[in-house]
Amino acid sequence: MKCNACPRQCNAERTETENKHGFCQMPLLPRVARSALHFWEEPCISGKNGSGTIFFSGCSLGCVYCQNAEISHRKAGFDISIHQLTDLFRDLEKQGAENINLVNPTHFSWAISEALKEYKPKIPIVWNSGGYDSVEILKQFDGFIDVFLMDLKYLSAERAKKYSGAGDYPDVVKKALMECYRQKPVCVIDDNGIMKSGLIVRHLILPQGTKEAMNCFEWVKNNLRNACFSMMSQYVPYYQAERFAELNRKITKREYEKVINYILSSDFDNVFLQERSSADQSFIPDFSAEKNKILCKQ
Repeated sequence: MKCNACPRQCNAERTETENKHGFCQMPLLPRVARSALHFWEEPCISGKNGSGTIFFSGCSLGCVYCQNAEISHRKAGFDISIHQLTDLFRDLEKQGAENINLVNPTHFSWAISEALKEYKPKIPIVWNSGGYDSVEILKQFDGFIDVFLMDLKYLSAERAKKYSGAGDYPDVVKKALMECYRQKPVCVIDDNGIMKSGLIVRHLILPQGTKEAMNCFEWVKNNLRNACFSMMSQYVPYYQAERFAELNRKITKREYEKVINYILSSDFDNVFLQERSSADQSFIPDFSAEKNKILCKQ
């Protein structure tokens, strides 16, 4: 099939096993690098039992600092069928996962849609995306997705192009977030502190990125009033970040406090704040085959 699932509109020929000239370089059927309970998301996502995360390989963005570069850019992972994807849903559900967390799902939207038609888990479905999603694709999941966990990486087209290879990212992500908000205009959290429905918008503070961080927060506050905002400080230089002198370090205590104090001085209360100590490579998931034996059996 000709693929235009993401905003790049590659029109690439994708078959179940091949991708000819598409940006994501992924086949039509899913390639999954990890399926496991994950405890490092926002508290309302991870909960007590962990979020049932499924990490998809490939990506429609080209972030030079990607912490999941092993799977997003180097294409590590296991090719599975739609039926096998539903088996992963069932397995995570049996393990007691708080939700099914679809990490970087955009370019596998067709396969995910087919899998959810085959089996819709009884726990919430989380769309965990870099934010570079078309409104048309998001509309196709109306009624299937319970929680949108979306990045707002940049409002600066210059930075978006320089660091993620997508100068149109700001325009795309704003439209995508408005569609997610249309579908899930209120955050619903149960008595156990688990989000059952809603939108969380994430922003990762980059070095020399305090102005960008504050602008992203302001945009969410002004346009998505009932959503939750998550300010992340886990940045560590990774993948190709060393090519850019300004990115080749963690954020400073001063940068962190400037952004956090700005948020705390606002009248917007639906905020998660990540501690600066989270900037450690030990929090990056292990995508080795040895740690993901369940996928080897697919």
